[in-house]
Amino acid sequence: MKGEVLAESAVRFVRIFDTPSGLRSEDAATATSPASPDGRGGGGPAIRIWQFLTESARLPEWYGEGSIEPREGGAVSLMGGHIRGVVTGWRPNEFLGYTWNVFSPGDTISRFPVSYLEFTIEGTRLILVHRPIPAAMQNRTMMGWHTMLDLIAAGLEGEFPKRSDVFPTNAALYGVDLGSLKR
Repeated sequence: MKGEVLAESAVRFVRIFDTPSGLRSEDAATATSPASPDGRGGGGPAIRIWQFLTESARLPEWYGEGSIEPREGGAVSLMGGHIRGVVTGWRPNEFLGYTWNVFSPGDTISRFPVSYLEFTIEGTRLILVHRPIPAAMQNRTMMGWHTMLDLIAAGLEGEFPKRSDVFPTNAALYGVDLGSLKR
């Protein structure tokens, strides 16, 4: 029997982050900024973006409590174990990939299909791809990732708004009724 090509459903974002020094160009990857007294900052934009994506101390600022074991094959646990996975790509300051499994409290087996998340960093540019996303979940997924990227952008500027304060704007952008989402 001959194989077939299945249509893939994915969401993709490309975000260029302004940095405190105002860099937006692709050559910003080689620029550095001094470390701030609180330890936030320091290093080029790619390093700072990587820190937000991978460091347990930074995850709560944009995603929620969790940890990502820093190696291919490492464990991923986010939002108190609500999201679990395995690191599939670990190239510091360039690429992070991991499987994405959603678990309800007390579940040992996810009722959702396994998906894959990839972050590619090119200087001040972050490319996020999440696949596959069932059609019924696409708008909610885009709202969520748009919000998370907004929180990373704010964090890179030293601001840390609450996720709940950012969600309404992006919910309206993607036509998501926040009142209908399960808590």
